[in-house]
Formats: sequence, structure tokens, C-alpha cells
Amino acid sequence: MREELLALLEKNSRMGLNEIAVLLGTNEESILKEIEILEKEGVICGYNTLIDWEKTSIEKVTALIEVRVTPQRGQGFDNIAERIYNYPEVKSVYLISGGFDLLVILEEKSLREISNFVSDKLAPLDTILSTATHFILKKYKDYGIILTKKHEDEREIITP
Repeated sequence: MREELLALLEKNSRMGLNEIAVLLGTNEESILKEIEILEKEGVICGYNTLIDWEKTSIEKVTALIEVRVTPQRGQGFDNIAERIYNYPEVKSVYLISGGFDLLVILEEKSLREISNFVSDKLAPLDTILSTATHFILKKYKDYGIILTKKHEDEREIITP
């Protein structure tokens, strides 16, 4: 039941206890207890809302910043990752494979703000060897949700 519960909550964290209980064939009380346990264990870390910012008047620029670092003896990548994720403007930090070590995701109001973050805060850190910044130009699908649905022609076909 735990895996199914997590899958349902990941897809829609606003789903009601009653609906979850029906889908999983159990009662609301057991669902509530399991959610409380999952939150206490840190399995459920929070609840988020996915927003398509392009449909608002609010300007947002998302950047993916690849970072190459020198791992520290006894700490690996954890210390530098912690220094980076403690900046309030950092949305996510991942340890990745390939030519870079970390992937940092920022969401700011302008390219200049992202540029300032990279040049003033990120690049000067003593273990940073190099960075490569990529900007998201358009989101088609985010966290499993399709954001750009094709416009369907709703006109009726008239035949003579």
C-alpha cells in the first residue's frame, strides 16, 4: 500500500483521504496514519504546486547550471552541495554523472540575476572548478504534467 499511496500523492497531493482510501481499498484512518508516518520518516518532504508561469504576467527565468567541483577529503560533494543549496535563490541541487558533478537549478526574474548569482556567489567558491549555464526556453512537460497542450479545432465540419 505504501508505494501506491506515494504514487497517488506524488501525482496529486490535493487528493482527499476519502478518495485515496477508496482507490487503495482501505479506510481514511489508516491512510492518515500512514501519511503521518511517511512525513515523520522524511519520506514525504513537502507538498508543492506546479505552476505554468508562462500563463501569468510574472516573469521567471529558469537556469540549469552544471558545476564541476573538487571534492573534499572525507566530505565528498556533500559540503559544497550544502553551501550551494543554502543560497535562498537555489531551487534544486543534484549530484550527477558525466562531465560535471552537480546540477544547480535557479529560478529568477531575469538573466542578469542569474548571471550575478553565478559570477558573485557560485563561481568564487573555493572548490568550484567551472560552471556551464543553460537557460530553459520553454517547458513542454514538468514533473509529469504536460504544459503545452495542442490546440484542437473545435469548429464543426459542414458537408454539402
